[in-house]
Amino acid sequence: MFIPLTPIRFLHRAVDLYGPKVGIISGDKRFTYAQFGERSERLATALGGLGVQPGDRVAYLSLNTHQLLEGYYGVIQARAAVTPLNVRLTAPELTAILNHSGARLLLFENEFAPVVEKLRAACPAIEKFITLDDAVPLADLTYEELLAQGRPERADVMSYDENSTAELFYTSGSTGTPKGVMLSHRTVYLHALYAQAGMPIDDTFVCLHTIPLFHANGWGSPQTATLMGCGQVMVRRFDPVAVLELIQEHRATSMFLVPTMTNALLNVPDAGEFDLSSMKYIHIGGAASSPELVERTQKLFTNAICCAGYGLTETSPVVSTGRPKGAPPPQPDWRRRAMAGWPFPCTEVRVVGSQMNDVPRDMKAIGEVVVRGDIVMEGYYQDAEGTAAVMSGEWFHTGDMAVWDEETVIHIVDRKKEIIISGGENISSLEIERAIAAHPEVYECAVVSAPDERWGEVPAAFVMLKPGSKLSAEELLAFLSDRLARFKLPRRIEFSEEPLPKTGTGKMRKLELRERFWAGKERRVQG
Repeated sequence: MFIPLTPIRFLHRAVDLYGPKVGIISGDKRFTYAQFGERSERLATALGGLGVQPGDRVAYLSLNTHQLLEGYYGVIQARAAVTPLNVRLTAPELTAILNHSGARLLLFENEFAPVVEKLRAACPAIEKFITLDDAVPLADLTYEELLAQGRPERADVMSYDENSTAELFYTSGSTGTPKGVMLSHRTVYLHALYAQAGMPIDDTFVCLHTIPLFHANGWGSPQTATLMGCGQVMVRRFDPVAVLELIQEHRATSMFLVPTMTNALLNVPDAGEFDLSSMKYIHIGGAASSPELVERTQKLFTNAICCAGYGLTETSPVVSTGRPKGAPPPQPDWRRRAMAGWPFPCTEVRVVGSQMNDVPRDMKAIGEVVVRGDIVMEGYYQDAEGTAAVMSGEWFHTGDMAVWDEETVIHIVDRKKEIIISGGENISSLEIERAIAAHPEVYECAVVSAPDERWGEVPAAFVMLKPGSKLSAEELLAFLSDRLARFKLPRRIEFSEEPLPKTGTGKMRKLELRERFWAGKERRVQG
C-alpha cells in the first residue's frame, strides 16, 4: 500500500510517542507534544473555515515563536503552503514577495505592525491580517481567536498529495531578485530522514532554534526534531549572551549557526563562564567558514562535534556535512571540518565543468557544484524560465564553485558570480575572506571586486575590527602575505566601524558593497 510522504506524519508520531513530554519552549510558554499537536490541528481546521483552499499560500511575518512552528504543521495540514517571510526586508521588498506569491493570509507579530500597515494597501490578494499577539486595529482577528474557531481533527495522511507544495520559501536575494522555492511534502519528509541519517539525533536531544525559521538553516531542523521527539527551544531573536544562557538553562544539545552568529558567540567576553557542557552538535552553514572559526568554536564547546556544512534553499536545505567520518582522529583536521564535506545519504553531488563533465578530483580543479536527489526543489514558483536556467535534466546547478576529492568531499571556493577575474587569473573572494578572518583582531569581513584600469578588476576588502583594535591596512597585508599569493592580496582595504550590511539570513550584501566601487560604470566587469 502506498502511503503518502508528508511531514504531518512526524507530528503524529511525536504526539503518539511523546504526547506528555514538553516539546516546545517559547519564551515563558511550555507546550507538550500533545498540546502542540492539538493547536496545529485547530489551526488547520480554522484555516479551512476561512476558505483556505489546497495550494493557497499562508504567509508569516514573525520571529521564532511557537505560533510560527505550529504553522509548519497546521498550514500544510490545511493543504496550503506555509510561507515565512524575512523580517528584515523593507515594505516594498515584502510587497513584491507577497504579491508574487499571491498569499491570501498574513499572520504577523505586532512588532511589525508599521510595516504591515503599508502592506494592507499594497497587497490586495491578502484577505485576512491576523496578529499573533494582542488585538490591534489593523488586524482582522487574533491568532488565539483563530484557533478558537478550529477543532482538533487528526489529518488523514492517506488523502494528501505528497507532490503538492508544502513550503514556499523566497531566496535571500543576496545575488539578485528573490525567487520562490517550492518544496513538496515528499521533499521535506525525505530531507528530514536524510538529515537524521547524516547528523543523527535522538529523543534526549534539546534542539535550540537559533537561526530564524525563515532562513534555510532554520526551517531545515524542526521536521527532524519533531520526528525524533526532541525538545525544541525557540530563540526569538539571536543575542549571543541570551543564547549561552538558554544553553545553560535548558541543557541544549544541538544548534545550527551561520558564521556571523558563531563569531558573535565566540566574542562574548565571559563565554567560558557558562556551563556549555551539554552541547553535543554544532553545524555552521549559510556562508563559508574558516578552519580557525571551527577550531575556536570547538574549544568553547568542548563536548560538541563542531563542523561546517553546505546547502541551499533549493535543496531543502542541507546537501553535505563536514562531520568526521568514522572514528575521530587524534588531532582534528580543522580544514576538513570547515569544508562543505561529504553528501547526505541518498544525495548525489558532482563538481562539473561547462559541459557537465566531472572535473578532476584533485582538490585543485574548480567546477560548479550540481546536486541530484529527493531533496531538490520542485522549481521556482511562477518562474519556468528561472527553473530551466538552473536545471540540467535532474541535476540542479547551485552556482557555487568548488573542488573535490575521491571521497566526494567538496570544498566551496566561491559563488560563480563572485569569482574575481584579475588579469586573467580566477581569484576566490571566499579564500581571501577566510585568510582575513584568521587574523585575531578581525571581527568580520567581505571581499568583492573593484575596477582597475590595468587588471580589469582586483580584490577589495571591507573589514570590521574587534573593539579596541588598531590594526592597520599595512599590518593586515603583512599578515596575509604569508597566506595568499601576491596576486590574490586585496588592492583596497576599507575599515568599517559599523557591522557590514547583511541579509536577514546573515549573508553579506556583497552586491551593495560592490556597488560602492562600480557605481557609474557602464559595465560591472572590467577588461
